[in-house]
Amino acid sequence: MRHDRGGGGDGVVADRRWAADVRAAVFCSLALFVLIVFIDWANGTLGVVRGGLWVGLSGLLYLILHPVRVTAGPGWLAVRGLLRHRHVCTGLLTAVRRSGEGVAARLVLCDSLGNRVQVDCQVLAENPLLLHRLDAGARDARERGLLRTGGEVLAGLSARIDGEGAKGVFEVSGLR
Repeated sequence: MRHDRGGGGDGVVADRRWAADVRAAVFCSLALFVLIVFIDWANGTLGVVRGGLWVGLSGLLYLILHPVRVTAGPGWLAVRGLLRHRHVCTGLLTAVRRSGEGVAARLVLCDSLGNRVQVDCQVLAENPLLLHRLDAGARDARERGLLRTGGEVLAGLSARIDGEGAKGVFEVSGLR
């Protein structure tokens, strides 16, 4: 299994907004660094120690803002952050549950091999191909009798996202 490849003929799909989110994290970190250094320099208090402190603070902000990268292929879904990489075999899912509400909503996926990942529901909503890969694997797991809890959570999320997409198409086309 190749978990970290993006696009191509092997059927791997990735979060389309990930690169833009990384650029935003870099921009915010650099903007904070430039602003703090400028203020410190203007006050005449900038030194090596304080400059190092500002570099560390900006680096910490980047670590906090760095988005995880979600990729999926036939039978697997992977979530890669700066420090950890986790994946589940979607055809071997045993449980799907929703954690949190609103903006912080996440799907927690567990497979029969003991793997567990958390995926932001918004990432799935913005990337229908990722959701399709997850849904296809969950159907396989359900047919095998492995997915015993949470199938309705995934079906509900898919239906809500499909409904929002259809509503958007109708609004754009002038139909209501």
